[in-house]
Amino acid sequence: MQSALRRRCISEVRSSSSSSWQQLLSSWYSTGGEGAVERTSFGNLKDEDRIFTNIYGRHDPFLQGAEARGDWYRTKDIIVKGTDWIVEQMKQSGLRGRGGAGFPSGLKWSFMPKVSDGRPSYLVVNADESEPGTCKDREIMRNEPHKLVEGCLIAGVGMRARAGYIYIRGEFVEERRAVMRAVDEAYKKGYLGKNACGSGYDFDLNVHWGAGAYICGEETALIESLEGKQGKPRLKPPFPANVGLYGCPTTVTNVETVSVSPTILRRGPEWFSSFGRKNNHGTKLFAISGHVNRPVTVEEEMSIPLKELIERHAGGVRGGWDNLLAIIPGGSSVRCLPKHLCDDVLMDFDALRELESGLGTAAVIVMDKSTDIIEAIARLSYFYKHESCGQCTPCREGTGWLYDIMTRMKKGDARVEEIDMLLELTKQIEGHTICALGDAAAWPIQGLIKHFRPEMEARIEAAAAAVSEKQQIAV
Repeated sequence: MQSALRRRCISEVRSSSSSSWQQLLSSWYSTGGEGAVERTSFGNLKDEDRIFTNIYGRHDPFLQGAEARGDWYRTKDIIVKGTDWIVEQMKQSGLRGRGGAGFPSGLKWSFMPKVSDGRPSYLVVNADESEPGTCKDREIMRNEPHKLVEGCLIAGVGMRARAGYIYIRGEFVEERRAVMRAVDEAYKKGYLGKNACGSGYDFDLNVHWGAGAYICGEETALIESLEGKQGKPRLKPPFPANVGLYGCPTTVTNVETVSVSPTILRRGPEWFSSFGRKNNHGTKLFAISGHVNRPVTVEEEMSIPLKELIERHAGGVRGGWDNLLAIIPGGSSVRCLPKHLCDDVLMDFDALRELESGLGTAAVIVMDKSTDIIEAIARLSYFYKHESCGQCTPCREGTGWLYDIMTRMKKGDARVEEIDMLLELTKQIEGHTICALGDAAAWPIQGLIKHFRPEMEARIEAAAAAVSEKQQIAV
């Protein structure tokens, strides 16, 4: 009976019927379907469960193709159900922010004022994707821009916002053009603007592009940049939901988070929450790069084992799994994991946090044994030194010190005691800045010291031995 109900549910979803499939899915759960027991295996997402069906750009990315794939289907019906219904459905889905922090999306949307004090409310979409290794949002903007645009409308209604801004990274030229074309098409079709989708709700959407500063990925720095100021983070409180863009209530959210919301509301929160472990629900875009046979951005189920993710979708590690040295599982700002931890770890927020790393943006950077891990982390240190806005002393001064020490460490031009000094320096930066850039600069080095300290000590000792040998020869 359970499998029959599941087949009927999938059939209804495929046929885009919105009247009966939710009732069928509820029956499936109430009779002890897969969601009624705790699952122990995850991954191998079926094609019918994928939200992003044109992520590789094999079909028309614009309005005609998007509508054929189910975008903008009965969007009016979703809007007229009201703000409270949208927010409650998002809460029930278990969606957590896909920009890195993993904060529950429905809860975040609910922070916006329910009664206006005369100020307008705004939605701001953070499309300033600049984290090294991260390349998921650009694929959405390039190949599925209407999912983003429709998601902005839905999220805007959920937040009681009357206008939205998509802030796109300055280097994303083709992505910006695709999004702007999608916005223009939506306006011409009546999906945006006054009486959006014939729902009686007015919503305008604007596209803005930055100048390439990584710090503008921080929500309040992004708001400052939108206002025409230097992109420097604000002190909080007040939080953007109270005082944000132009001093008005604002929610800043991620491209992927917004883009999946229409599909969740059409298929229902039960469908979305059936994927992944408890508190780690849904599907997710994973960007796999580095020493793999087929670098790829792929949509998979949350909680998929890291090893399975790489071997199933990226063709495995170059030279085989045994040639693996380490993996950075969530973009450059999280701590790396050595091979023995990568063998069994699940790709979700909680599993990676238990290993003192993080899912972050799910940018999986694979390094095989040919990698100089010390030099690799030193290169990341340079990135954070370069991108620090300079507002906070621990970050402004500390990131430079980190890079200087790491430059010597990669050559072995240091003393073993300096490893502990380097670790102490990261602790003095971590948690002592307005935004998380200081943490992002500290964590890669902390991961290096925790997992690869013997390699650092061996390099220092080898360099010291080489110097001593030269001195003896000179004598």
